[in-house]
Amino acid sequence: MNIGEFKLVNNRLLGSIATRTIDLPRLGLRPVESTNDKAPAYEIVALNVGNRWVQVGALWEAVARNTTGEAFLQGSIDDPSLPEPLPIALFGTTEEGMRVAWRRPQRRDDFGMATRTGSRPETPEGGDGFGPSTAGNDGGLMGGSGRFDEDEPIY
Repeated sequence: MNIGEFKLVNNRLLGSIATRTIDLPRLGLRPVESTNDKAPAYEIVALNVGNRWVQVGALWEAVARNTTGEAFLQGSIDDPSLPEPLPIALFGTTEEGMRVAWRRPQRRDDFGMATRTGSRPETPEGGDGFGPSTAGNDGGLMGGSGRFDEDEPIY
């Protein structure tokens, strides 16, 4: 769902985001200059009530995992006034404008198993990486007394 847009205005990327409960009419994207590979590409800034630009988020460069391989920006907007961070993605170019997209994160069922995409990495032994169980068939601890002594430290 598209919830906003950014355009190049006087050599600055300015835009807005609006939903039913959020109205951010003046946002800016400030390029981040860093040699760190993990640094964001842009800081998202907004005008506060005192008419000052304050950082409210960040965007990182990403590439679509589909057949198009389209480059886009992804990140989130967060502020104490919001109930939770707002994840966003920007598609388009700085010259032609970028549209802001939002998608509700998929939540897992609290009682069901988590659904994962792809396969789990296997250990060289072919197991799941957790090693052998320390519980016997009756559920008790194998290879010990099954109790903790007060004199022994618990780690």
